[in-house]
Amino acid sequence: MAFGGLMNDAGDGDNAEINMIPLIDVMLVLLVIFIITAPLMTHAVKVGLPLASSQPNETRPETINLSIKADGSVYWNAEAIDATAWQAKMDLAATQLPQPEIHIRADGELAYKHVAQIMADAARAGLTKLGFVTDPKDAR
Repeated sequence: MAFGGLMNDAGDGDNAEINMIPLIDVMLVLLVIFIITAPLMTHAVKVGLPLASSQPNETRPETINLSIKADGSVYWNAEAIDATAWQAKMDLAATQLPQPEIHIRADGELAYKHVAQIMADAARAGLTKLGFVTDPKDAR
């Protein structure tokens, strides 16, 4: 006369089901905690701020257009320069506050090594704001 012992009469072995009741209890406790603490997180102190009018003092960084033609010639703001000159100008631009943005316009037929060299020189000089200028694709 067995009252639900560990062994069942069929001899199948142990029951391999997960007991879900403790998991549901933990989930419900967490839900109650979140319901109670959520309104406390949005509580803010009301402060009467003074009214004042002023113009924002935005200093916009200079934009440098660096163009590279298909033959590898480089133009700094539409002025033709050689490799030593652009490296010196990049060193000078890196010391400015705020740092200027470099917009690179490279010809589509240009070998990537020329663009990579310009990017490496800019990184060596400490310039961090680089951008690539492209023509928009036709929406056909």
